[in-house]
Amino acid sequence: MKDKIVTADEAIALIRDGDSVSCSGFVGIGTPEELIAALERRYFETQEPRDLTLVFAAAPGDGKERGLNRLAHEGLIKRAVGGHWGLVPKLAKLATDNLIQAYNLPLGTISHLYRDAAAHRAGSLTKVGLGTFVDPRNGGGKINARTSADLVRVMEIDGEEWLFYKAFPINVALIRGTTADPAGNITMEREALLLDAQAAAMAARNANGLVIAQVERIAASGSLDARSVVVPGVLVDCVVLAPQSAHPQTYGTSYNAAFSAEIRVPIDKIAAPVLDERKLIARRCAFELPLGGIINLGIGVPEVLGAVAAEERVLDHLTLTAEPGVIGGMPQGGLNFGAAVNTQALLHQNQQFDFYDGGGLDLACLGMAEVDRHGNVNVSRFGPRLAGAGGFINISQNARRLVFAGTFMNRGLKVAIEDGKPRIVKEGQTRKFVPAVEQVTFSGALAAVKGQSVLYVTERCVFRLTADGLQLTEVAPGIDVERDILTHMGFRPIIHDVAVMDARIYQARPMGLAGALLDLRLTDRLSYDAERNILFANFEGMAIRCADDIDSVRRVFSSLCSKVGRKLALIVNYDGFQLDESLTDVYFDMVAELQAKHYTTATRYTTSAFMRMKLGASLPSRNAAAHIFETHSEASAFLHRRPHAVVKAAA
Repeated sequence: MKDKIVTADEAIALIRDGDSVSCSGFVGIGTPEELIAALERRYFETQEPRDLTLVFAAAPGDGKERGLNRLAHEGLIKRAVGGHWGLVPKLAKLATDNLIQAYNLPLGTISHLYRDAAAHRAGSLTKVGLGTFVDPRNGGGKINARTSADLVRVMEIDGEEWLFYKAFPINVALIRGTTADPAGNITMEREALLLDAQAAAMAARNANGLVIAQVERIAASGSLDARSVVVPGVLVDCVVLAPQSAHPQTYGTSYNAAFSAEIRVPIDKIAAPVLDERKLIARRCAFELPLGGIINLGIGVPEVLGAVAAEERVLDHLTLTAEPGVIGGMPQGGLNFGAAVNTQALLHQNQQFDFYDGGGLDLACLGMAEVDRHGNVNVSRFGPRLAGAGGFINISQNARRLVFAGTFMNRGLKVAIEDGKPRIVKEGQTRKFVPAVEQVTFSGALAAVKGQSVLYVTERCVFRLTADGLQLTEVAPGIDVERDILTHMGFRPIIHDVAVMDARIYQARPMGLAGALLDLRLTDRLSYDAERNILFANFEGMAIRCADDIDSVRRVFSSLCSKVGRKLALIVNYDGFQLDESLTDVYFDMVAELQAKHYTTATRYTTSAFMRMKLGASLPSRNAAAHIFETHSEASAFLHRRPHAVVKAAA
């Protein structure tokens, strides 16, 4: 079997003029720094290769010198197709200066195009990008005048508009892993992410191209666990052993065992963020968190939301995710963005975007740089500064609920908290709410047509997207609408009834968010029929994990029953209900207490024989009648056979 281990210079010498080169990396995670440096070195020494097409989904770079910033040289690069450009400013300058052909396409779509190229499909058909700057009617993702070829077109299928992204060949794939054997099998046990290394390698291999993998260690032939191999050796041509200096786990951390799920860390030891304008915004966003839901947090202010959730003890009730493939745990920020601790699972990046594009997110909290009266958001282009869309378009278009988070003004804003109210110490220099955004990264009009729930949260006010545009719905205590809001906007929002933002946001102590969200979640599960005086409770899929959950049940039921003002009949659906074993006695004591105080009769049903047995054994021992059934119809029929219970309650 051929030994594929070579030096970086030997591997890079195989790249030819005009090749299409894909490069893995999410910030510094999975970025093959040794290979990139060798490519730059070869070009400096020989002026070869020339006229490369560079393809990247996320931006492999640190915003300064590392990553693809090394390759920002005229002659070396002819064309670039990228998802996020903000961390490769040197390459972005070549694009905005009209020196190379350049495209900005959605990160998730580029991720999918690797698979399409591997399978020799024509391209990717999706609704992602409709109504944004990627829509060919709005520029087709072309960054400059030099870029002429169309990569995106509109197609109509069964009366619906779709965007078709044309696939393009990948001749060279530069990827990174942890361990390789001489046959080129690659594992990723110390990497924080899997990214698209496998799909990109397949794309290059099936184009009769070249796959070069950077690793940090070599294993003996046949010693790697087949189930741990992410990129099989049949796809790999060259393996390069990199020094540790060129193989940090992230650009912010040399190695953290928690990033690679080798250990778990105690979340309760995470320091609470300071109470500044970023935390104020994150706190307001936290009231939108759907307990039990799946959530994506973007860059910037949304990064603080995870720390707020941890401080408020609701992190265990949420599944946070990050677009490069993280499911669960606590996503990280800064130069560690993309990594997470205490993850539940790690997907390939293209798989994560399958989930996102299909509507898998219950909520996304994303940043905002410019917003206009129609609710359009720009985070991608500001004059000569090219940030790029990254995964923003995929995520924002397809999340069920959306919260944009950011300060009300840009540049220099300083806010103080005094007597439970925010005070603008120094106003920002640049408006964020403008007459028209420079580039549409999120289409408010499209979201309004779909009926998507969209909020825009700042430290001093909240807006909601309506069919008629942006509406001011909440203002912070002590904030003057005319002086502190309208004067600094490029348009006048819709204003009707404006509520005061929750005072807990502006207090130094924790907000007690767990109880508030638990109560809201539980309230949504209750339905009272006043005519028949029956309370229906849907506990399907509900979990009681801690004492706070039990307290929430007690509070919500007591509050509703007190408002009714008389005893009522209760029907509860216990299908899929989960009760922590250590809480059994406390929970059923609470149930018996409520039953004695508020119910004329109570029937409960579940298809789980185990839960029926548990209910049947626990309630009678507490002098609470146990009428347990398998179906709703059986529970209702029992209640109807006892009409005196309802009549008595009405008396």
